[in-house]
Amino acid sequence: MAAHNRASRYGRYTGGPDPLAPPVDLAEALDAIAEDVMAGYSPRHALQEFLRRGGRNREGLDDLAGRVQQRRNELLSRHRLDGTLNEVRKLLDTAVLEERKQLARDAMMDDTDRAFREMQLQNLPASTAAAVNELASYDWQSSTARQAYEQIKDLLGREVLDQRFAGMKQALENATDEDRAAVSQMLRDLNELLDKHRRGEDTDADFQEFMARHGHFFPENPQSVEELVDALAQRAAAAQRLLQSMSQEQREELLRLSAQAFGSSELMAQLDQLDASLRALRPGEDWTGSERFEGQEGLGLGDGTGVLQDIAELDELAGQLSQSYNGSRLDDLDLDALARQLGQNAAVTARTLAEIERAMQDGGYLQRGADGDLRLSPQAMRRLGKSLLRDTARQLSGRQGSRDARVAGAAGEQTGASRQWQFGDAEPWDVTRTMTNAIRRTAAGGGDPGRGLRLGAGDIEVVETEARTQAAVVLLVDVSFSMAAEGRWVPMKRTALALHHLVSTRFRGDRLQLITFGRYAQSMDIGELTALPALREQGTNLHHGLLLANRFFRQHPTMQPVLLVVTDGEPTAHLLAEGESWFSWPPDPETIRVTVAELDRLGRAGTKATFFRLGDDPGLERFVQRMVRRIDGRVVAPETGELGAAVVGEYLRARFRGPYDDADWAP
Repeated sequence: MAAHNRASRYGRYTGGPDPLAPPVDLAEALDAIAEDVMAGYSPRHALQEFLRRGGRNREGLDDLAGRVQQRRNELLSRHRLDGTLNEVRKLLDTAVLEERKQLARDAMMDDTDRAFREMQLQNLPASTAAAVNELASYDWQSSTARQAYEQIKDLLGREVLDQRFAGMKQALENATDEDRAAVSQMLRDLNELLDKHRRGEDTDADFQEFMARHGHFFPENPQSVEELVDALAQRAAAAQRLLQSMSQEQREELLRLSAQAFGSSELMAQLDQLDASLRALRPGEDWTGSERFEGQEGLGLGDGTGVLQDIAELDELAGQLSQSYNGSRLDDLDLDALARQLGQNAAVTARTLAEIERAMQDGGYLQRGADGDLRLSPQAMRRLGKSLLRDTARQLSGRQGSRDARVAGAAGEQTGASRQWQFGDAEPWDVTRTMTNAIRRTAAGGGDPGRGLRLGAGDIEVVETEARTQAAVVLLVDVSFSMAAEGRWVPMKRTALALHHLVSTRFRGDRLQLITFGRYAQSMDIGELTALPALREQGTNLHHGLLLANRFFRQHPTMQPVLLVVTDGEPTAHLLAEGESWFSWPPDPETIRVTVAELDRLGRAGTKATFFRLGDDPGLERFVQRMVRRIDGRVVAPETGELGAAVVGEYLRARFRGPYDDADWAP
């Protein structure tokens, strides 16, 4: 078989979404959404804000909306609406000039007739429309002049048709009488079809018959009479807005000139009937609007109508991009319209944002709670906690000081779980899972496992163990309004998430209780704490928080109690015997007394306590120093950005009673 040389051409894929594009990375979106949720936004609002802002290397809805507005402004600032009038004026001037030349050359013409004609041409009205109408019955002596005048009627006919049927101006250029008759027949049949449709008497067969005869006039290729009406009504409404965007003088001129379209009033009568039917069938279209054009590039009636359609489409896109209506979703975006107006890249951006929204809502990261509101799902919380713990690990790895190489899990019991090996791990290998990983990798690469395996570092899994000593951990976090006002609200929540993820994934034998204390204290799960809004209520009721912590420790008597307290203010409230909260500023001596008494009870039970003092309040500094001296505790005063690393580090120190190595628990 003879070989054939074939040239290949490569270009941008235009058949829709890129089939080779990587899947959407939700990590950035999840981090940004969670950050806003922790700051007090609802998950729905946080998702909308991310989609509005976009990502680090991706435009958001606001960027696209800005480009839509810029495109709209460009159309208005570039064009003006006197294109058709100018074309008619040029043709009229040509006809008059050529006629005068012919009169001057014609030696056989009667002088009286010549003088009368010259006077008639000399005294034409200044109005273009009036001059054209006055010359309708003029007996042209110059064939060139007659041709120019006939072009005016032809141009007007094509323009008024182009207003209602895009592309008609070009399609009917140099048209024959038969072509114009075909258009006239189409209009009669169309008006008959729409009239039957208004009365509810049309059938699908009527539509199919109409399209079989006249479908070539409709490049939109409507599939039903409703789609046909939609396309026609949008164009007709734009034509009406075009007229209303003109000056009164321009509008009157064009309306008077329209009578000369194709030299017959029949065309305008048919178009008027069409407009009336479309208004009745689609009253919701904008039939009364107008725009202000301020440019220098003249537009004809058809092109101007197209620009008004573009502006209407841009306005529709602006509404879709705003996502301000009930039940809005990015799936509502008209990607074809976006590509037409802003280019294919804008449509790709919008499609990607829609995929992010769909994946967040349908992929398990957001779920509806019992109250019907969206919340971060446990899956999202785990992913976020892992990310925050990784950040905390990096902070801890940069700290100075000695470390015990293998504290976490040393000499512990096997948990039955395994994890990927990391540099420095001393736990025994999980041989079964390690070999399984190697076999899968070899087979996926096209190799034959039967011929032998080569282990890679990524194949190795080690058996997880847990320390013999288990801990009951309470993280007490201050949720008084000063925490939010001073920018400590989100770092506090990030800290809780990181600690929760560490305990739930690496130290599953431990028990963690999250307790918030403001005017009152309460136990919360991690989802509730993450979504907790900042409330403007007075009170730092550490006493109530310690009561709840003591109750939790009594429920786990065999575990090592570890208390971690994050606060930025002195206790200003305590719980009365009847359960009410008593608030006083400055702190009431009774508040201090009952708070200290509850802490003493925790100390006698062997609780390891660490206070994380945020801010530079001297009163708080004096209070926590006295507190830790009573129970041999610790005070840590981290910068706000280092709170997570400080809390996690103290948890590990208290749990293992010595230095720690962050590499043992980093994800």
